[in-house]
Amino acid sequence: MIVTKHIGKKILVIDDEKHIAEAIKLNLKMLGHEVVVGVNGLEGLNWWKEFSPDLVIVDLMMPEIDGIGVITEIRKRDLKIPILVISAKDQVKEKIRCLSLGVDDYLSKPFDLDEFLLRVDRLLTRSEWSQTEDLKMDKAEVQELESFTFGKNIIDFKNLKGQSSEGTFDLTLQEIKILKIFIANPNFPLTREEILEKALGYDRGVTTRTLDNFIVRFRKYFEVDAKNPKYFKSVRSVGYLFDPS
Repeated sequence: MIVTKHIGKKILVIDDEKHIAEAIKLNLKMLGHEVVVGVNGLEGLNWWKEFSPDLVIVDLMMPEIDGIGVITEIRKRDLKIPILVISAKDQVKEKIRCLSLGVDDYLSKPFDLDEFLLRVDRLLTRSEWSQTEDLKMDKAEVQELESFTFGKNIIDFKNLKGQSSEGTFDLTLQEIKILKIFIANPNFPLTREEILEKALGYDRGVTTRTLDNFIVRFRKYFEVDAKNPKYFKSVRSVGYLFDPS
């Protein structure tokens, strides 16, 4: 048994082979982690939403929703949680497919226990680095901000002004409210409906095209190349993500 650098992490295992899932659960619990098991893709996604794990371990061949479907759904909402695939599929094309979907590591079954635990530990280390580097602030702190800087841009909340490499410009109160929602949720995909509701109190009957118009303006204000945005990014099938780094 390896010596882990991490204890008390929340780990979700999604695998319909119960003997494998339970063996993984037992060994991870022996290292001090909190572990839950989903026996198919649908149950696994429900646990992911409820459990908020630090790491997801998922098989590919499962009933209800397969591993690819699980990975796709998770990556729509969370781009950073580490995902480890364990699968009897050992073909290179399967590994490439998973990596292209945002999987962090791939281990073929059957696997050596020590190698598996080392990979888990490495992914948890990477996750901690990512969390440390995040600029995420408490939402109350964001509301109290007088200004915020990202790249060569400055947002002056107090005076409703923005500044970029192109100069200074005015911002509307609505723009300020939406920008604060992005700043409070850096590197996290948000739906158009969520942003409108949180920032402006719009109900779901309002067209989401309204937000698209705001994003067009933000890219014009703050991006060096509005057609290839660095800060205000589109997330396919979800909405938008603000990356202040």
